Amino acid sequence: KMGNAESNAYRNHLSRFLPEEQSDIDGVFDTLAGSGGSAGAKNGKATKKTVTLAALQAYVREPLPEQMTVRLYNGMKSIDLTGKSSGLSEQIAKEQFVIFMSNLLKGNADEKITIIMRMISKTEGPVKGKQIQEFAEDLIMSVVHVLSYRKELKGWNLENTGDSASGVKALASQLLSELKLADGTKPVGPELMETTFDQSVIEDWVYRVPQISVFLSVVIRQGLHVLHSLPDQTKDILNLVPSCKGIKGRGLVSLFDIPSIIYINSHLPAELQHKWQLLFSSRLHGESFSQLCGHIVNKGPCIVILKDLDGYIFGGFASHSWEVKPQFQGDNRCFLFSVFPSLAVYTYTGYNDHYMYLNHGQQTMPNGLGMGGQHGYFGLWIDSDYGKGHSKAKPRCTTYNSPQLSAKEDFTLDAMEVWAVGDLPESAGAKGKNSILDVDPEAQALLEMTGKSRQSEGLREPIEEDDDDD
Repeated sequence: KMGNAESNAYRNHLSRFLPEEQSDIDGVFDTLAGSGGSAGAKNGKATKKTVTLAALQAYVREPLPEQMTVRLYNGMKSIDLTGKSSGLSEQIAKEQFVIFMSNLLKGNADEKITIIMRMISKTEGPVKGKQIQEFAEDLIMSVVHVLSYRKELKGWNLENTGDSASGVKALASQLLSELKLADGTKPVGPELMETTFDQSVIEDWVYRVPQISVFLSVVIRQGLHVLHSLPDQTKDILNLVPSCKGIKGRGLVSLFDIPSIIYINSHLPAELQHKWQLLFSSRLHGESFSQLCGHIVNKGPCIVILKDLDGYIFGGFASHSWEVKPQFQGDNRCFLFSVFPSLAVYTYTGYNDHYMYLNHGQQTMPNGLGMGGQHGYFGLWIDSDYGKGHSKAKPRCTTYNSPQLSAKEDFTLDAMEVWAVGDLPESAGAKGKNSILDVDPEAQALLEMTGKSRQSEGLREPIEEDDDDD
């Protein structure tokens, strides 16, 4: 009877996959099982093919870090086919492999949870915060590693971005900050590491924090190279990393690291998540407020990120094109964020509409770039006397409920970048190829007077609009 029930459950799992997906999964399993499983016939029946840890390790040695491979194997082993306690078999049967794929790639939180618990800890029962932190770090590190290995970082790479190791820790901590005990409390800091969490609490966490499932999906699809190329299979990871324009070949290391790009991008409006384009970098364009304005005005929604002299990295998302004017602008999609020492996003409170502000060359109103709060007390402020700024938020910024983002209230700027997100607006120039001429009518008029054509490419910065990824 048991065999019958088992094959029914197995058939139900198989039926979740399209025929071409099934053959893809079969192919990977057969490769993993090698010829070892079917060698020789016993009693006239071929022995069942199985997969060992060593076979899995050999298969994913390059694309995935070692500790993630062991976690995947423990997850596969946790699939209980017999109704008896799992963990008896040291090898993975075909049914376990398929059910593992089905639950993690197609299942809900309830179906994923037993596998995830086993990936967090080999032994049954509740797990500690520090074990979940280690799991989250391994998971994020594996995502960065496998996307880099498969050349899926879309123009970003580990050379032109910040330190991924600190980004991995920061993103793991951010995801863990969403853990809620059954009574609704959220333990923090050292207490969180020692707190014990049972399966129902972690199931709730997986349900509420979609990144966990998305990251597992990336690790399985890209790591095992399964279901990675079939249409409609990768919608959830389509804009996980936005394509990157404007940094290649310029010898620049961004203030962003890969995990923070993934995290901040996930908070952008969906229609802006596919592409980031570098508009301004203080290291490329110089430390000048008028240069900053010239590069960012009328370029559509963008992300401002800066680093103070104490090494704190933070910024904001502007939902509208920046305009130089003495009024507040933007809407409630704007937010502030921190990248280092911690990774977090702070969204609008509804208290006021002081989303974004940019002014230059005015006698009566403050001159500078600001987001949130009010004049003199911005959540984020860069003075037009370039290099000075403040983040005054005692105890919190009124507009975004953000804390003080810089190390000191009044800070000195070390570096700054502005990235356009989504497609550049038509008004930003032909096909989005824009230059200082587009925002400086005087320079344009001067060119026309001297009879030089506007298309003089020498005056334009190279924008790699049509570049393929490295």
